[in-house]
Amino acid sequence: MPITVDIGGASGGAFVDTVFDYFERIDQRFSTYRTDSEISAINRGDLPVRDWSGEMMEVMALAAQTKNQTDGFFDIRKPDGSLDPSGIVKGWAIRNAAGIVRRAGVGDFFIEAGGDIESCGRNSSGLDWSVGIRNPFNADEIIKIVYPRGHGVATSGTYVRGQHIYNPHGIGGPITEIVSLTVIGSDVFEADRFATAAFAMGLDGILFLEQTPGLEGYVVADNGRATPTSGFGAFCQS
Repeated sequence: MPITVDIGGASGGAFVDTVFDYFERIDQRFSTYRTDSEISAINRGDLPVRDWSGEMMEVMALAAQTKNQTDGFFDIRKPDGSLDPSGIVKGWAIRNAAGIVRRAGVGDFFIEAGGDIESCGRNSSGLDWSVGIRNPFNADEIIKIVYPRGHGVATSGTYVRGQHIYNPHGIGGPITEIVSLTVIGSDVFEADRFATAAFAMGLDGILFLEQTPGLEGYVVADNGRATPTSGFGAFCQS
């Protein structure tokens, strides 16, 4: 997936290479598309739990915690029984990458990977970072502009990758009544994991976000109707 690291008005440094090296290492460990990744070895049954890496154990623990917090709507076990941590590892990795940048003494940055974003400070023009939410029915159109101001932003949807999020309850069928769900959380990890869970809830996901402290959301249904949480609009004001 495309990854962007923008450090605002600061000059580049070795830490930028460190960030991209980190993402490469995470991809090598967690990608379900790579046959040589750790998660692929786990799904083949080639790697017993005692040999899992510390990072894998951490992500699995966070996934179990999120499953418990969402009444099982977040579940990294796919209908075929394999494990896919993609719904949590991306936000986790972006948050860790932001830590690399902060430790380098940079306070103005924007990190985006596959539509999930962590930002801090301001851009090179001295303005707040902004995030555009695409129209899921027309990728060339932006329907909302969000100003995260240090919060994390994550979007789950079916308009790019197709149907890949399932309701783990009942028959576990794909979600079709909504096509895009954007979540704002205290950081990108919080936004990412709850975006996946809320999307799996379908139309009820926006109610879950409304009732969960620290989260705001914006959902687009299959009929084109958009519904925000009550506090979402505050992040759309420049």
